[in-house]
Amino acid sequence: MKDMENLQALLPFAAIEQKENTCSLAVPGKNSYEAASLLKNSGFDYLRDIIGMDYGDTLGVIYSLSSSENPEIILFLKTATSDKAAPKFDSVIDLWDSADLYEREVHDFFGICFVNSPDMRRLFLRQDWRGFPLRKDYDARPEINPIPLGNENLAEMETLPVLDIMNADDKFEAHETVFDQSEYVVNFGPQHPATHGVLHLRVSLDGEVIRKIDPNFGYIHRGIEKMSEAYTYPQILHLTDRLDYLSGAINRHAVCLAVEKGLQLEVPERAHYIRTIIDELTRIASHLLGWGAMCMDMGSITAFVYGMRDREKIMDIFEETCGGRLMANYNVIGGVMADIHPNFQKRVKDFIPYMRKMLKEYHLLFTGNPIARGRMDGIGYLSREKAIALGATGPVGRASGWSNDTRKIDPYAAYAKAGFKEMLRTGGLTFDRYIIRLDEVEESLKILEQLIDNIPEGGYAAKTRAIIKLPEGEYFQRVEGARGEFCVYINSRGDKYPYRIKFRSPSMTLVNVLKAIVPGTKVADLIMLGGSLDYVIPCIDR
Repeated sequence: MKDMENLQALLPFAAIEQKENTCSLAVPGKNSYEAASLLKNSGFDYLRDIIGMDYGDTLGVIYSLSSSENPEIILFLKTATSDKAAPKFDSVIDLWDSADLYEREVHDFFGICFVNSPDMRRLFLRQDWRGFPLRKDYDARPEINPIPLGNENLAEMETLPVLDIMNADDKFEAHETVFDQSEYVVNFGPQHPATHGVLHLRVSLDGEVIRKIDPNFGYIHRGIEKMSEAYTYPQILHLTDRLDYLSGAINRHAVCLAVEKGLQLEVPERAHYIRTIIDELTRIASHLLGWGAMCMDMGSITAFVYGMRDREKIMDIFEETCGGRLMANYNVIGGVMADIHPNFQKRVKDFIPYMRKMLKEYHLLFTGNPIARGRMDGIGYLSREKAIALGATGPVGRASGWSNDTRKIDPYAAYAKAGFKEMLRTGGLTFDRYIIRLDEVEESLKILEQLIDNIPEGGYAAKTRAIIKLPEGEYFQRVEGARGEFCVYINSRGDKYPYRIKFRSPSMTLVNVLKAIVPGTKVADLIMLGGSLDYVIPCIDR
């Protein structure tokens, strides 16, 4: 559905509030599934996120939606219930595949149950955890949840609890188990280096062929969203670098833009240009590490060394201008922390031709290698429709033909001043996900080339108050991270701390993609497929 003016006719029971390219629809809990179904059938086929909320007297959820055909429009479907003892809403997993992990996340931290969901296990916390940490009345005393001294019992991860509304007490019933008794299940991780982080995959095998996988998160969960409720806005920036640490500058940029939007703060044009250049250097550095790691997953240690070698040149640029390397700590609310180093422009301009030369070397070394192509061709197919249903943005979605580049859809900073192509492929296979990142490196070099000599004169940061208080309201910002759409939602009550902050992890949806493309492949392919998705676990374990 492309015309938001028709929403009221479509949802007569909804209270609608429209602002620029966003629209909020508040519906009663009993109508939430009906509203979601009508919106899905009207073209809102991309479920970006499900945000759990504790409003005080009520508990609620916010569904963030867009249309894959008209992605500049963002729609927030809101619903709430006053039953805090047994909060529940109808599951929307039959409408959007991405709802699977999103609903489990909301259940984990708010205790909200989704009726008819096939899996209501906790997602990040142990199954025996007591309480729901993101509720405002959560009791955080350590004696209630003492530090466990043993591993979690795998049998507790096996049962799929489901809310049975036919039961008079609305209690969970053991619906079924993840794996049958006859299945041979092998544990990958959480310490296995090839899982690209502290990810635990339980894998059902039939000989060498994978039948099913069950991912488990939370092994390095740091409670960043909970911590942010007690941090000021400038302090929160420190945490965002440590979500997807390979896109740290981009994450930080998103929070700055969200806060600046709330403050109606005019950021100097010079800062916009500098931020964009730093973002694109970050994207290149991330893709180089992703390329090298994927190649190493297939046995090429040389490729990994090459990728890390060239990434170091970007780290050196960051160190000289930003003071940090992996954690640049450069963006601040209002602009950037300090002006660029006198050598910054020269070093970036020197890096551009060097990187182009190295890209040719990468293709000679690995892309055309018949062994590498034999491993990648015809493996791990993800259709465009499935990518949208799973919310797989970034290079993974674009490798399946889904146009979803936020820099094009909703330009921010200085992206409107640079000409570049959105890289799209239609194969949806492992090779497409491999090659598209190298193609995106070339486009990032084009952006750098256009901006680096045109950085405007003037200030590098706007003046802000010593204590930043956002006006009461809701603020949302999306940016294009190295792995897809990274989003920030802030609910402010007018204080110097956010009432609620939610980060949309592009990597969490990528692990859901792994569940979809792995069955039928072999064990040796599992590691390579994970590398082709390039997820970063700390981005998931927020």
